Amino acid sequence: MSGDINRVVRLKSRPVGMVKREDFDIVDEPVAEPGDGEFRVKIGYVSLDPAMRGWMSAGKSYVPPVGIGETMRSFSVGLVEASNHPGFKVGDAVAGLLGVQTHAISNGERCYKVDPAQAPLERWIGGLGMPGQTAYFGLLEVGEPKEGETVVVSAASGAVGSLVGQIAKIKGCRAVGIAGGPEKCRYVVEELGFDACIDYKAGNLVEDLKAACPDGVDVYFENVGGEILDAVLARMNLFGRIAVCGLISAYNSTEPVPGPYNFRSVLVNRLRVRGFIVFDFADRIPEAVQHLGEWAAAGKLKMREDVRDGGVDAFPDVLNLLYTGGNLGKLVLKL
Repeated sequence: MSGDINRVVRLKSRPVGMVKREDFDIVDEPVAEPGDGEFRVKIGYVSLDPAMRGWMSAGKSYVPPVGIGETMRSFSVGLVEASNHPGFKVGDAVAGLLGVQTHAISNGERCYKVDPAQAPLERWIGGLGMPGQTAYFGLLEVGEPKEGETVVVSAASGAVGSLVGQIAKIKGCRAVGIAGGPEKCRYVVEELGFDACIDYKAGNLVEDLKAACPDGVDVYFENVGGEILDAVLARMNLFGRIAVCGLISAYNSTEPVPGPYNFRSVLVNRLRVRGFIVFDFADRIPEAVQHLGEWAAAGKLKMREDVRDGGVDAFPDVLNLLYTGGNLGKLVLKL
């Protein structure tokens, strides 16, 4: 047996409203040895994603909830340090659903090798990982943008939204972001190259959206929901497409969320609204990684990880940055 300790975050209770430290047990356990067909990963970085809030809830969703007492689910990346698996050897860099812990045992399911020579480890749970793949498939396969169309994306400075707008530009579209605060809007336009970005906190969302999208909206990539969805629904063009990736505005609500009030636009404008998750395209991940990597290498796609220190113990506090707008780029916890 290894003498190392595995520090692990376990779900203690289902959060009500915002996540609290008391909702978790953070404990030390002996590091497990891999069994037949398994390997152990020393985790370097943990991805913090809005979907985590839904994973903690008991309601029906696209994946079963994290059970009380179970390791908190997360995408993580690290190095194989022991292996009894023919496809993974000691020293391999791997990413996958490995959980919020310092050491993980895997049988290889939903885990794949990555190349630290191509990009640093944290990028494999960022721009080249699940967020990048989500942006790629959500925009191109669900949104189906055509050259010259207007693409709007909410949470435009975030891990997924920042890439959606840049991919829209690569495909010859007008890219309009929606973000919170002048700093994020400046970043989206000046650094990421969007054509415009609307500050929803400025209080003029409807008017600003109309000014930024004089020809209407053809594709809307939805990360937020709520009043932002209603405002965009009012600007959608005939036969527009809405890719529903997330509804973060409602994730910490303790009461049922009303709306959207402008849902009639779906009928009037014959809109196509489709929810999706990245797992829908699991068999095509290499395609996404190839294109994302090529665009990044060519300078067409900027990726930004917001890496926070503090290790496993910082998980509850750092996670809440997602719901208060405290991060800029892909939020990552360094272990």
